[in-house]
Amino acid sequence: MNRRKFIKVSAGYTGYAAFRMILPKVFHTNALARKEDSLMKMDDLSHALERDNTAEADRLLREKFDEGIDAWEIHLLLFPIVQRVLNPPFINPHLPKMYAINRELIPYLKSEDIPPLIRLEVSEYTRRPKLEMLKKAKILEHTVTFGDIESAIGDQDWGKTATLMATFHAQAGDVELARRLLLLGSGYLSSTLGHSISCTAFILLEMSVRKGEDIWPVFVTLADYFCKGRFQNSPALRNSADFPSADPVLSLLLEATKGRGIVNLHHTITLYAMERVRHLFNHEEYSHMMNALIVFMGKKEGKQAAVDIAGREQPASYSSFYETFSEMDAKSVTAVSRGMIASSNGRKRLGRFLIKSLCDTYKGNYDPHFITGLGSALWVIDRYWNQESVALNALYQYLDFLFDGLRSSD
Repeated sequence: MNRRKFIKVSAGYTGYAAFRMILPKVFHTNALARKEDSLMKMDDLSHALERDNTAEADRLLREKFDEGIDAWEIHLLLFPIVQRVLNPPFINPHLPKMYAINRELIPYLKSEDIPPLIRLEVSEYTRRPKLEMLKKAKILEHTVTFGDIESAIGDQDWGKTATLMATFHAQAGDVELARRLLLLGSGYLSSTLGHSISCTAFILLEMSVRKGEDIWPVFVTLADYFCKGRFQNSPALRNSADFPSADPVLSLLLEATKGRGIVNLHHTITLYAMERVRHLFNHEEYSHMMNALIVFMGKKEGKQAAVDIAGREQPASYSSFYETFSEMDAKSVTAVSRGMIASSNGRKRLGRFLIKSLCDTYKGNYDPHFITGLGSALWVIDRYWNQESVALNALYQYLDFLFDGLRSSD
C-alpha cells in the first residue's frame, strides 16, 4: 500500500467521527490565529494536568466550557501531554490508547453529551504520573533501517529509539513504520495481554490523522513502551491457518467474547485493534496477525454467556436506561439492550446511553479499560449486529467486567 492510499484509509478513521461531529461554536476567519488562540487558552489547563492537580484542572475545564470553547477542540489540543500519561504499575500506554478510542465514541453522542466525556478523560489524565519530557531530536541524515530501531530497543536506549523511529518515519513513511511496529508487537501478545498490538495500533491511528502537527510525542511514548517491554525481535511470519469460516473475524469473535474478566476482555480489545489497522497488511501478514491472536487466546471451553438472556422492553428514555444501568447487573442491561441492536438508530442510541451512563457513574477514578472495552464492544455490535449471539456476548462481556470493577471501587 502506498502513502496516498494509507492517507485515504486513515482519513476514514476521522471521517466516521467527523461526519456527525459538532463543529466549534466560535469561528475565526484565520485558522492559524484560531489555533494559536486555543493553544494560549490551554496553557493553564496543561499546567494543571502536568502538576496532577485534579481540582484545578476540573475548575479550569468548567471555565473553558463556560467561555464557549468547544469540548472536542479541547480534547484535540490535549494530544501532546496525553502521550506522556502513565498508568503504573503497568508499562502499557493505556491512557494514550483511551484518548484515541474516545474519537470513535464521539459519533454516538449529541453535542451536550461531549463535555462530560472530556471531563472524565481530563480527570483521568490529571491524576496519573507523566513520562518525563524528552527534548525533540533532529531527524538523522543517514539512512535508518528498522533493524536499527530494534537494536536501540535491545540496548534500552529510550532517546535513541525515539530518534530512530522519527527518522525512519520521515524516510519510509507512515505505512512502513506502523506496519513494522505492529508486526514487531505481534511477537509479544501473550506476555502483554495483547497490549503490544492494541495500544500501539490506536496510538499509530491517532498519529496518522495529525497532519501538519508535531508527532514527536508519539515516538517518545512508543520508544518508552517498547524499551520497557523489550520488544526487540520481529517474529517470523506464522504459517497461514485454515480458518473455520469465510469470515475469520467472526470465527475469532465467537471465541474472544467467551469468558469473564480482564484477560478475556483483552482478547476482544486486541481483535478490535487488529481490525482497525488491517489495511496496513498484505494477506500473508494479516494471516500471521490472526494466527498470533489464536495462539494468544488459546482454547476456551463453554458457550457464550449472553445467548440465553431474553430480551426486555426497550427503554423509553435515557433516564429509564440509566435506572437499569445503575443496578449494575450485566444480564439486565443486556436484556434491555437486545432490541436496540437490530436497527442503525437503535445501535446509535445504545452507544449514546452506554457512554452517558459511564460518564454519569464517574466518581473520579476509572480503569481505562472501562473506555477501551466499551470501544471494542460498540465496534462488535456495529459490525456484527446481525450475528446476535456475538453482538450480545461482546456487550455482556464488557458490562460484566465494568460492573465488577465499579462495585470493587465503591
